[in-house]
Amino acid sequence: MDVIVTATPELKGEIGALSSKNYTTRYLLVAALAEGTSTIHFPAHSEDSDAMRRCIRDLGAILEEDDEKIVITGFGSKPVDVKELNVGNAGAVLRFLMAIAALCPEVTFVNTYPDSLGKRPHDDLITSLGQLGVEVEHQNGRLPITIRGGQPRGGKITVSGSVSSQYLSALLFLTPLLEEDSEITVLHDLKSKVVVGQTLEVLAQAGITIEASEDLMTYKVPGRQKYVAQSYTVQGDYPGSAAVLAAAAVTKSDVIIHRLPVESKQGEKAVVDVLQMMQVPLTHENDVVHVKGTGILKAVEFDGDAATDAVLAMVAAAVFAEGTSRFYNVENLRYKECDRITDYLTELRKAGANVEERQAEIIVHGRPEGVEGGVTIDAHYDHRVIMALSIVGLRAKQPIVIRDAHHVAKSYPQYFDHIQALGANIEWVQG
Repeated sequence: MDVIVTATPELKGEIGALSSKNYTTRYLLVAALAEGTSTIHFPAHSEDSDAMRRCIRDLGAILEEDDEKIVITGFGSKPVDVKELNVGNAGAVLRFLMAIAALCPEVTFVNTYPDSLGKRPHDDLITSLGQLGVEVEHQNGRLPITIRGGQPRGGKITVSGSVSSQYLSALLFLTPLLEEDSEITVLHDLKSKVVVGQTLEVLAQAGITIEASEDLMTYKVPGRQKYVAQSYTVQGDYPGSAAVLAAAAVTKSDVIIHRLPVESKQGEKAVVDVLQMMQVPLTHENDVVHVKGTGILKAVEFDGDAATDAVLAMVAAAVFAEGTSRFYNVENLRYKECDRITDYLTELRKAGANVEERQAEIIVHGRPEGVEGGVTIDAHYDHRVIMALSIVGLRAKQPIVIRDAHHVAKSYPQYFDHIQALGANIEWVQG
């Protein structure tokens, strides 16, 4: 399906933010590891969180769900003796549960996505589980993977952080349940420190005590801890909300988004600071962002490294700013669903934007008068590119057609419903 985006001078209204999948996945796991009943309010629905729901149920958790919450009765430190688990294509879920499966006698994680997750190696976590006395059978570090555990032992553990922070998070979920105290040392570099901060935040909310060094490279974990059954509220998702906030910034607007905590540990929260630097009139208090856009923006310079998933939306806003904006330290955008620098800027140019690229930079020469539009552009099957291009269409003189826009559903299925509800001129057409 394609969408036609037609110039929209004003946006007005209130929406609740999309729920964060990172927090949903972690809350599901800590609820399962608690004895007793936990409630998770506003859980996200995504491939990852649906895989975690399925697997914790297989491990013995009881789930009851309605539109706004999930009630989970956990299995504590004693999952049922299950033979197989299927995480689908969800890498984070696989890694977290490889550690928890160490509490079971023998579990095989099956390989249902041989061309995707099935190609990704997990050697760093396998090595660390071996230090706990867990035997792991695997195919050169890849699925299918069989965990033979039952009696994992704490102690001194090392884990590499250079490929993924998910291996470390997996150990942080498991080690509090072991008889012995543990010390975890991260080797090499640690990717995605922001996300490790989210893991530690959720563990603390679940009643778990962990002493982390300031640089997040060493951890002291007391053993014999119990997860406490709690009530959790999943916070809104800043990466998805970045596009809605940018849309409000480039139009005359009066837009309110709920459930975006001021104290969030999501790196993409920086979108609020960047829009303020661009002199967009907005307030952010009591978990509510209120944008009163004038459509007038000033250029900005921003280090995008910690806010990767919000950069494309900020670039779209900068297309209409006075002056030249620069987003630097963003090379990792090249290694996503598409090359989010070259591919995205190619489409922006077709729409009439004046943009340049470097290996790790995006430079935007603003056009406050708007862009021409009147073209069909290709979003390269990338949900973030689709959202960002739709923002540009709001200020284009002629309508813009975005091809294959239904791929927005990977992260934000209701995105077009939400901006239509605020007044955006959007029309779906058969591609």
